[in-house]
Formats: sequence, structure tokens, C-alpha cells
Amino acid sequence: MSKVAALSQSKIEKELSTLPNWSVKSGKLHAEFRFKDFVEAFAFMTKVAFAAEAAQHHPEWSNVYNRVTIDLVTHDADNAISHLDVELARQIDTLAT
Repeated sequence: MSKVAALSQSKIEKELSTLPNWSVKSGKLHAEFRFKDFVEAFAFMTKVAFAAEAAQHHPEWSNVYNRVTIDLVTHDADNAISHLDVELARQIDTLAT
């Protein structure tokens, strides 16, 4: 895979203004989602898994009962935030609604 460019801090801040569920935590795009129960949380994770696989860009995530925590970073951008993370975050937000 070819090298992907990291986003500048100002570009990240601009993108975050359009991603209200997301923040930067430990250098990664970070979001936490809550659902009615484990089944809803797992169904959401399944949808995200298909979107991530289609994009060939995979999240770092965890699930505890009804909560799903997601971190996005691009390894091919030296573990920085890239346009790939922003695009996947947008898709994830759509899937969460």
C-alpha cells in the first residue's frame, strides 16, 4: 500500500467541527457510542466491520455490553490521522443513526 498523507492540525480541527461524535484522544480520532443493549451494539459493530473492510481501513475498537469505543488512525500515515479516518468516521456516524 502506498503512503498516505497525515492531516494537518488545522485540517483535523476543521473536520472535527463536522463530526460531533468525535474528538482526538491520544493522537487518534476517538468516539464512544451507546446502544440499548449488547445486541444493538454488536449489530452496529457488524455494519462497521463491513464498511471498514470495503474501505480497507480498519478501526481499533472495543465493546463492553452496550458501549462501543472506536479509535481511528492511519498506519500508512505514520500512525497519524488521515482523510481515510475522517471518511470512515463519517460512515460510522451514519451507521450509528
